[in-house]
Amino acid sequence: MLFGINVLLLTGIVLVVVYFFSSAIRIVREYERAVVFRLGHLLGGKGPGLVLIIPFVDSAVRVSLRVITYDVPPQEVITRDNVTCKVNAVVYYRVVDPALAIVNVENFHQATAQLAQTTLRSVVGQADFDQILVEREQLNQRIQQILDEATDRWGIKVSAVELKDVIVPEGLLQAIARQAEAERQRRALIIQSEGEFQAAERISQAAAVLNREPGGLTLRIVRLLPEIAARPGSLIAFPIPVELGALLGSVLPGGAGAGRMLPARDAVDGAGPNGLQPAAGTEAAGDAAGREGH
Repeated sequence: MLFGINVLLLTGIVLVVVYFFSSAIRIVREYERAVVFRLGHLLGGKGPGLVLIIPFVDSAVRVSLRVITYDVPPQEVITRDNVTCKVNAVVYYRVVDPALAIVNVENFHQATAQLAQTTLRSVVGQADFDQILVEREQLNQRIQQILDEATDRWGIKVSAVELKDVIVPEGLLQAIARQAEAERQRRALIIQSEGEFQAAERISQAAAVLNREPGGLTLRIVRLLPEIAARPGSLIAFPIPVELGALLGSVLPGGAGAGRMLPARDAVDGAGPNGLQPAAGTEAAGDAAGREGH
């Protein structure tokens, strides 16, 4: 009887010792920290590895140091230019000081989530609708900076904020589409006019070179004839060069004046339909031929 009582007492003592040691040992993972309180007073964060505490005296709270991803639900916002839209975002944050995250705020996850929603509405409401569509990077940086400064006293570091989507009404989408189409047409007209302007400059330069060089225009016409002749059903009108009249006037008998054709710009009156006027020798020959006919 006495032996049985001793065995029971020994067994109870062993169980108490085992429970005491099991309660005193905490294994903290690499990505965790244990915030230890002794009789309600903060001792600080411990870990990773094996952490010993005093049962019934100390208490430990585990805090993860990994990056937490929070998906901000769509927030209905009125922009600065009175456009109603819905904006959602994603926030990346992590705990850098476990003691502050436990002591300074009751639930740092919920506090960060609520702060992210209000900050998103505030920042987007101060921007124009076009800025939300075009300048997202600046809005992301501004939201991230505000959240980081606000959560710094909680021991939380906000590493990044990204706007995910902007939901706009159907009528506004149609207006944006019309605006984009008008902008594309404007750019097309500008590009076309710039091309015509550059082509006109090149043509002007080419005309100046052809006028400066004797026979340049004739050479250009001769080079274009094969291209025109290659097309079926083409009618070729070959103009007589101005230089040919001067050449004939110097070769024909009677000197430079006989049989010479003058350009229209050198004639005063009596220009023909082709802008050329016969010289004095040609008119005298025509009168003599008329008298002989009579």
